[in-house]
Amino acid sequence: MMKAEFLSALRENLYGLPKEDIEKSLDYYSEIIEDRIEDGLTEEEAVDALGTAEEVAEQILMDASLTKIIKTKVKPSRPLKIWEVILLILGSPIWLTLLLTVAIVIFAIYIVIWAIIISLYSAVLSFAIGAISGICGFAIFIFTGNPAQGTFFLGAGLICAGLAVLSFLGCNKITKGVITLSKKFLLFVKSCFIRKGETK
Repeated sequence: MMKAEFLSALRENLYGLPKEDIEKSLDYYSEIIEDRIEDGLTEEEAVDALGTAEEVAEQILMDASLTKIIKTKVKPSRPLKIWEVILLILGSPIWLTLLLTVAIVIFAIYIVIWAIIISLYSAVLSFAIGAISGICGFAIFIFTGNPAQGTFFLGAGLICAGLAVLSFLGCNKITKGVITLSKKFLLFVKSCFIRKGETK
């Protein structure tokens, strides 16, 4: 893909962002392409090194402020008429309450998910403490002349150590998954305010 095609595709994927942000992004990526060409790459290689226009646009949208996007999209293109203002005011007890309810429910679900993850990490910590306790118990019972009990504590400690390692790996996967889903959800929310092909 050539530079002009890439920038055109990028512009299409950024519709809905403020015009100054679109222009800033296009200038930035145009400059990157020019720098890479000066470093000896061909125009196609320089563009290919950036990835697809969709991937670049997705990254730009992730970095864009949600409040800025909402302000841009919600800002009326013309002054509101008196009757529209009256309807907004009269309807606000309903639409504002519903909007707040949806936002609070989404936030509560997000908090609950992270609370579950924190509790899972607490279980990992408990297993790790159990492993340390088991090994310490083994040492104590060996030195006091109770090898049978020491062996039991060693086994329990090793089991706890294994569970700690396995559960830590599982918790890490879950945490990464939640972070990825959070990013995708944020991108989805942003895309609700940005529709391809729309101009402001």
